[in-house]
Amino acid sequence: MHDSPSIYAHVEREASKNIEENERECFKDAIVSSRSLNKGFVEPTAIRNAIPEIAACIISASFHISVGLSMAYSAILIPHLEAADAEVHATLEETSWIASVVVVCAPLGALMGGFLMESFGRLKTLQLGAIPCVAGWILIALSTNIPMLLVGRVLTGLATALATSPAIVYITEVARPELRGSMISFGPTLASFGMVLCYAKGAYMHWRLVAWLSIIYAVVPILLVQLFIPESPVWLVSKGRTEEAKKSVQWLNKYDAKDGKVSAADAQFTTIMKENEIKLSEQRKSKHGSVAAKLRGFLKPTGWKPMLILFLFFFFQQFSGIYITLFYAVTWFQEVGSGVNEYTASILVGVTRFFCSMVNTWLLRRYKRRPLCIISSLGMAACMSVSGYYTLLIKEGDRSGYWVPVFCLLLYVCTSMVGMLTIPWTMTAELFPTEIRGIAHSISYSIANLLLFAALQSYRSLQNFLGGSYAVQWFFAGISLGAVVFVWLLLPETHGKKLSEIEEYFQNNFLAAGAESKAKKERAKRRNQRNGKSSATEPLNPSKSKAPQNV
Repeated sequence: MHDSPSIYAHVEREASKNIEENERECFKDAIVSSRSLNKGFVEPTAIRNAIPEIAACIISASFHISVGLSMAYSAILIPHLEAADAEVHATLEETSWIASVVVVCAPLGALMGGFLMESFGRLKTLQLGAIPCVAGWILIALSTNIPMLLVGRVLTGLATALATSPAIVYITEVARPELRGSMISFGPTLASFGMVLCYAKGAYMHWRLVAWLSIIYAVVPILLVQLFIPESPVWLVSKGRTEEAKKSVQWLNKYDAKDGKVSAADAQFTTIMKENEIKLSEQRKSKHGSVAAKLRGFLKPTGWKPMLILFLFFFFQQFSGIYITLFYAVTWFQEVGSGVNEYTASILVGVTRFFCSMVNTWLLRRYKRRPLCIISSLGMAACMSVSGYYTLLIKEGDRSGYWVPVFCLLLYVCTSMVGMLTIPWTMTAELFPTEIRGIAHSISYSIANLLLFAALQSYRSLQNFLGGSYAVQWFFAGISLGAVVFVWLLLPETHGKKLSEIEEYFQNNFLAAGAESKAKKERAKRRNQRNGKSSATEPLNPSKSKAPQNV
């Protein structure tokens, strides 16, 4: 009986120790779950509070206008090169290279961007992308032969990858979860605007003048980045530049109200610092170098699963014809044979894509990714099926529905913008964990562009192999139906998810079908376990329990 007080004290100390350990684990979970600047607010963010980070995201994405110009330029250039009186004449094989070579060098640009953005920062890498872009447009404008045109296209393609990859990573690290999807999708919106500019200029200006004017859209974004927005605080902290990081966070959160005595900027800066400490401690535990650690990151479920899913996602995107119809817009309408002016029709395609991209920004903020992609794929399949049928009728001499292929292509562009054109690009950064996000984004971006190159190169061959434009459209319809099955089976839902939740998903899942119900059961199980632990330790609280009667 004399040992009872010491036994009780020992039990109490053990209980207190367990509680403290649980608190530390909960704090670590809270830090990990609020990745970088992606704040998991319960209440919707007031737009006024988010104005600085919205401005930073839009300015960093503004180089996408040059991306749209590069993509659409082949559509206005190829008809001039194939004309009998062309000042620079090109064969069908050469024009297919002119259309596709702009993306074949994008993997190199993306990989360069991945390493440069880790060494020099997100914004400095973006600025470096302007150099090959300006050089490429100058070379195109001065071209006297096909090799000069090809080299110019290569340089502009290199620039698009070199400048857009860091922009997407920057937005991922700066934007809060409820704004992240719409902010990343603003890049494709600006690319759509660039395409409208290119189609419109191509209808009324010489292709050389269009090239000269395109230089402006590469230089202006770089000046805006230099003058107005701060570097990513996540990157600054990772380089030990904490004072600069603190100023960056304060600029991004300057309109956020104070939460008690702590401002939103201070709370967010603390989160970034704690997250960086956790990352550094994990790196110190590793026995190998940072390169080996990153390679091991790709072998984890959080590395190889999203990489495989993105490969399939981009495969269905590219071979469903989305980009083929954009790169060959003028030629497409010529081959359909509808009789509508092909330049006017291409401008309509660009305008449709631009306005739909703005709607898509709203859709991505409001609705889940998986339903949007399924609706998008079904709509694309329906449009291409109907368009192919009427293209066949036109080929056989029945021109009563000559306007249907034009209308269907415009509707096809609308439905593609609902999900399949934009959502794959928004996922290239958010699906991967912090440790490999920069390089993984660049690799997935490279894979996407290699698939895009293959799709653009195969367009002429597909026409010959399948027997004409109508059969190619039915091929696109079939791929779009395959995309529906893929999305339902494998594509995870990321709308409104914290980056840590996406990381946890890949630890435990591969098939997306049924993953939500499985996650709900797991959360309920963990909640019950926590409640059980809480009730088990509660009697050990001296303020709520009575001492033994024999003490």
